Formats: sequence, C-alpha cells, structure tokens
Amino acid sequence: MILQSNYLEFNTPRFRKLSDDQTERLHHASLEILDRTGVCLYDQEALDLLRKAGVKVTEGNRVRIPPGLVEWALAIAPKRVTLCDRNGRRVMPLERNNVFFGIGSDCPTVIDHRTGERRPGTLHDIVEAIRVCDALPNIDFLMSFCIASDLDQETADRHQMRAMLMNSAKPILFVTTEFPGCVDVVKMAEAVAGGAEELRRNPIAACYINVTSALRHNAEALQKLLFLAEKGLPTTYTPVVLRGISGPVTGAGAIALANAGELAGLVLAQLKREGAPVILTGGVNDMLDMRTTTDAYAAPENRVALVELAHRYDLPIFGLAGCSDAKIPDEQAAAEAAFSLILEAMAGSQMTHDVGYLDGGMCNSIEQVVICDELINYVKRFMQGLVIDEETLALDVIDQVGPDGDFLATDHTRKHYREDWYPRLLDRQNYENWMAAGGKTLRQRARERVEKLLTTHQPEPLPADVQAQIDAIVATAHG
Repeated sequence: MILQSNYLEFNTPRFRKLSDDQTERLHHASLEILDRTGVCLYDQEALDLLRKAGVKVTEGNRVRIPPGLVEWALAIAPKRVTLCDRNGRRVMPLERNNVFFGIGSDCPTVIDHRTGERRPGTLHDIVEAIRVCDALPNIDFLMSFCIASDLDQETADRHQMRAMLMNSAKPILFVTTEFPGCVDVVKMAEAVAGGAEELRRNPIAACYINVTSALRHNAEALQKLLFLAEKGLPTTYTPVVLRGISGPVTGAGAIALANAGELAGLVLAQLKREGAPVILTGGVNDMLDMRTTTDAYAAPENRVALVELAHRYDLPIFGLAGCSDAKIPDEQAAAEAAFSLILEAMAGSQMTHDVGYLDGGMCNSIEQVVICDELINYVKRFMQGLVIDEETLALDVIDQVGPDGDFLATDHTRKHYREDWYPRLLDRQNYENWMAAGGKTLRQRARERVEKLLTTHQPEPLPADVQAQIDAIVATAHG
C-alpha cells in the first residue's frame, strides 16, 4: 500500500473476513429476498419505473424484483465515484482500495469541549466543528456533526449545509430531513460548483439517504434517490438493519437483508438514469445489545462484511468507523475508535464516516474527532507497509559501523529518520518531562488542539456572490 496525497491506496492484498464462496452466498441470498419476499415502495414514480421494466406490483406497493434486473443494474452502475473539493479538485476517487475518512451527522447532543457539558447541539457547534475539520489533515470529508436544535427543524438542514459550504473547502456528504430540503441543498451546491452540469461533472457533495427499512422504502428516501439519479449526482442509499429488531439476529441474515435493500435502491437509480452514481453502504448491519436494548455502534460484528460485498460488486463503498459506544472521550472511546479505524482501512472501506461519534451515535465531540484524526494518521502510517531494497536494508552501513560503533551519527540515519511517524497529539515524553509540561491527559491535549485550531485556522471564504446565492436559498426555504 502507498500513500497518495492524503489518502490510502493499497498495492498489496487487503484484509478479508469472508471467502469468495461466502460473499457469493450472501449475494444470492439478497437476490432471493428481492425475488421471493420483495419490498414495499411508498412512491408512485418508483413503482411506475419497475412496472415499465416488467416488474409486477402486488398489494398496492409490493414489488418482487427479479435477479436479472438486479444483475443488469450492477453491470451498468459506475465502478468509481470521484468527489471534489469546493474548488473542483478531484480529491476523493472512490475506487479500488482507496480509503477516506469523515465525520458523522445529526447527533442530537454534543460534548462542549470548553465545559465538558453534554447538551443539545446548536448551529454554532456545527460551524466550529466544520472549521476544525477543515484544518485537520486526516479528515477528508464533512458531514453536519449535530442537529442544530436552536433552529426550526423544517429548515435546519439548509442552515447545516450552508455552515459546511461556508467553513470548509472539503467534500460534503449531506443529510436532509425531507425531500424539499434535498432540492434546496443541491441548489446550494450548484451555486458553489458553477451550475448543475458543473456539479454533475465535478460533484462537491453527495447525499446520504436514510431508508425506513430494507423491506419498506419510505417516500422521502425514494424521492431523493430518483431526484439525485436524474441529476447524475452521487448518493448512498442506506436501509439500516438492527439485528433482532429490523432484521434477523444472525449476522448472515441481517447482511443479506441489508444488501437486498441497497440493491433495490440501486435498481431504481439505474432505471431512472442508466449510470447514476450510487455508493453502496458498508455500515448498515448493527448489533442490538440485548442486555441494554441499545444499538451497539462499535461492536466487532458490525465490521467490514458489507464492505466486502461492495468489493465483490466492484462498486464504491460507504463505511463506518472511528465511533464508540463510550459516553465521553475516554479510554473506551479511543480503543473502540482505533479498532474500527484499522479494520475498515484494512478492508478497503473507501468512504468511512462517523469519525468522532460517541454513545452509539447519540452524541458528537470535537475532542474525539481530533483524537481520531491522530489515530487515522497512525493507521495511514502503518498501512504504508515496508520498503525493502538496497538502501533500506543498509548492509553497507551495517558493515561500516560494525560491532563496536553506533548508527546515530551516520549519514544514513540523518537521511531517513524523518520517515518515521511522529505524533502530534499522542505523548512520547518521559515521565519527568510529561509532568513538567503539565501532566496532561490525551483529552486535555485534544481540547487544547481544538481551541488552537479555532483561534488560528481561517477557512477559505466563498466568493461574495456565491454566498449571496446560498443565503437567498436558505432565506426562502420551506419545509
């Protein structure tokens, strides 16, 4: 694996949890679910598209999608999606085993990094989080961090998109509450990109679509999917399966069901516009902790299986890592974030979101995001592998130094020592020096880094005329 600009790209075999036979069985199980059980679609246009393709609609809105239609959609869907930064630079090619990392969206609460208080999120929290993420070198894309509880929820999604566009140049994965919000947010992205066609050619944003369940596809999700497909804009389509509640408690059954729901969306997108870009979601199979009845975000069972299915289809992948079920940025939070980050990176999870999530996705923390930025940098360095050649083997240097010398003063050491990884946040001082510097914990150092970035980093501003267009869209928004 090599490091390309600021992202990971494998050139060695990736980690696999499933065999070829297992991924094939899961694929065929998903086909059987769609053909035998079918799905309910709560949108007339979606039903009409399938009718036109020869699919029979029963019980008013239940469709059984034949395997051939699914295989057709898999064959024509784009094998790569590239997201751009605000300036049109193609910075996120979702293909092969490239790996990118981003924060999550719409948490109801945040941890105030100044006071440690857990409280409802506000628009100001979103603005500060996006400014920090714009400065963090290992956060590649943005989501809206939290729900702006201080705004009218019918139009809050427009304000959240505005905050992301105004305070960072990085690619965006947006979420909207209802369909009109999706239309307005796309208009905002078009204003920044320079028009609808420019946004299609160089998408600075993609949409994250939540679906009611794998077998019941709500109207808002379907409307967004078909709208974005018609425009040729990338989207995820995410029917989350909570094992034991909205799907079988067994991993294989839940994965097959979640995948079936995604494939139904893929078929509809391709029927609307052949070649519509869809990013398959590798993070939609969650464990229900039967002792607490909570969604266990960081459970090991949640990891990588759907990522491997997306690799089987050779389609872009949306994964999940850097999250924790801990309630604050503590030892558990760091451990669970680190485990999930390394596993998703090794599996080739191309667009990995929810970095910084705590409490099973109920809380977000800028402190935790900063800690995860350091952990991602650690993962990137580990994944670079080892170069073995004449220069790195250093046999001549070893012979010259011999048994009685040391390597500290050699030209070879001076030439190469900077190639090692040196942390910015993790501490390597001895105990005495650590105490002399204040004996600060990782969380304390993370808080200080947040404040430093907020004080010193100034995001690149949008042109005034573009800001005016965005403000006009927000001002006239209706839920």
